[in-house]
Amino acid sequence: MASAHREFTIVSDRRPTFHDVTDEVAAQLKSTGITDGIVLVFSQHTTCSVLIQEQSDDVDYWGEQYVMQDLVGVLEKIVPTCRTAGQYLHPGPKHIEIAQRERGESPFWSLNTDAHLRSVLMGRSVNVPLVAGKLTLGEFGRIYFADFDQVRARERTVRVQVVGEAQARG
Repeated sequence: MASAHREFTIVSDRRPTFHDVTDEVAAQLKSTGITDGIVLVFSQHTTCSVLIQEQSDDVDYWGEQYVMQDLVGVLEKIVPTCRTAGQYLHPGPKHIEIAQRERGESPFWSLNTDAHLRSVLMGRSVNVPLVAGKLTLGEFGRIYFADFDQVRARERTVRVQVVGEAQARG
């Protein structure tokens, strides 16, 4: 049994963004030589999620698929976008003070509690069976990396871990 780790980066915008990372994940898997096993796609970022959804043909003027915009609409009803200090308990004054002092962050960057909560609800990883070198996502399934943070654009790391075996060649 072998395992391999790969990673690549994407750049998010200052709004909820959804990046279809399916093709990049598949390309990263080919370089491992593993053809049968389990693939984990993971976000280390606490305002991001990884999810499987069908590819929607319709997009809005930002280029976001309608199904993802529908997801944002549903999440907005469950976890409203953080618009003002004090809307949520987090971030408190101590958190903002430490973020400024130790990480040089602007205070408004901490107004992303909604993104943290949405990430918890949606999850930060997916597992996909790898069979004969192919991700088993179904006919319409795609892997999306979602960034729910709306306070700043950032570079994000997508991690891919695969555990399995190389198919014997005869």
